[in-house]
Amino acid sequence: MRDLTDTPLTFVTAPLVTGLLPPQHSPEMKAVLQLSDELAAELLETDHLVISTPVYNYNVPAALKAWGDHVVRKGLTLGVDGKGLVTGKKATVLLASGGVYTDDSPIKDRDIATHYLKLILNVLGITDITFIAAGGAKTVDLGELSTQDFLETFDHQIQKSLV
Repeated sequence: MRDLTDTPLTFVTAPLVTGLLPPQHSPEMKAVLQLSDELAAELLETDHLVISTPVYNYNVPAALKAWGDHVVRKGLTLGVDGKGLVTGKKATVLLASGGVYTDDSPIKDRDIATHYLKLILNVLGITDITFIAAGGAKTVDLGELSTQDFLETFDHQIQKSLV
């Protein structure tokens, strides 16, 4: 298990991009790619990827975006033909947001996070994805629901996805 809030992820930089391109890596390139290699290896080794994330301004936090930038790697998690190599795996994505973005919501088109994560996971080759939208978290902030009551609303979906 990796908590991205405890992992100092770098954002894409010129040295990182340079290191991604050649098949042979200099010692300097290997050092720059060390965390990216580690994250990609973790992804390739798992059978069930679980992503639990808040939604900030309709999208995923920067740390999760940086994780995606590190694990989408040609020749490692992505074939040279652009097809994902991370196949036969399941993903469960739990999104906690203040707003509610269900199909019947008037603001459903603001849900960038779900679309982004589905795209990244599909590009990697993961197509068996369960999304659990824990929308309406602002009810906890407003004192309308306790954290426990809010979480219990989604407990059945969470337990079902982990089977």
